[in-house]
Amino acid sequence: MLRIPLVALPMLLLPLPTGGAASAAIDHLRWMAGCWEQRNGARVAHEQWMAPLGGTMLGMSRTVVGDATREYEQLRIEQRPAGDLAYVASPSGQATATFVASAASDSLVRFENPAHDFPQRIQYRRAGADSLIARIEGTRNGQVRGIDFPMRRVPCAGERVAGSGG
Repeated sequence: MLRIPLVALPMLLLPLPTGGAASAAIDHLRWMAGCWEQRNGARVAHEQWMAPLGGTMLGMSRTVVGDATREYEQLRIEQRPAGDLAYVASPSGQATATFVASAASDSLVRFENPAHDFPQRIQYRRAGADSLIARIEGTRNGQVRGIDFPMRRVPCAGERVAGSGG
């Protein structure tokens, strides 16, 4: 069995190449495709990602508290002509923000935009076959902050749930 020392793990998440050879980099994010949910009392957050196709993954998210939508985002991950990946977010009617991938693998992707107010980093980490942890982090009001959003895979709207009739 191959053992990799913990100090070597960061080397497995190498920066993405900036040449045309990275044309399949977005395919490494196929594990994100599908529907994801986080529940916390009356607060429900859903995020949905389409599988990579044509150099893009399209996504959306919505947070509902009780019976009111509190936040929503239109999302896009795109393979750019230079071969790098970009995460483009349009949150709740605010200005669009673009973050560039600094690392990507079959289980983690990290995007960064040091000039953005908050967050400056967005990360998705696979946590088993049916869960992932989204994380936003950066500096706000002079303090470094990070927020994790653990989510579990759920059927997408309109999909039949296993064991249901119909």
